[in-house]
Amino acid sequence: MKAERESLESYEEEFTLCNKLGLHLRAANKVVRVASRFSSDVWLSRENLEVDAKSIMGLTLLAAAYGTRIKVRAKGVDARAAVEALGALIQSKFEEED
Repeated sequence: MKAERESLESYEEEFTLCNKLGLHLRAANKVVRVASRFSSDVWLSRENLEVDAKSIMGLTLLAAAYGTRIKVRAKGVDARAAVEALGALIQSKFEEED
């Protein structure tokens, strides 16, 4: 029963995009690479639109510019780690120079 409970772990946090270009293609590619390291299902959402964080096409649909609040949500055994890793990427401005 414990393993089943762990597989259903869900975690979410909100972050603000603080890089000048927002969630552009290069940044979206980095999100996909980080999210794909985890077995959990991972989503990013903006307002009423939620997309798979492992899909670059989905991420481009968010059209998230500088200052946009993004919710990162994950469900699975490593949900918290996935959200924290993506949060660190977002807070690092996608490791890009301003």
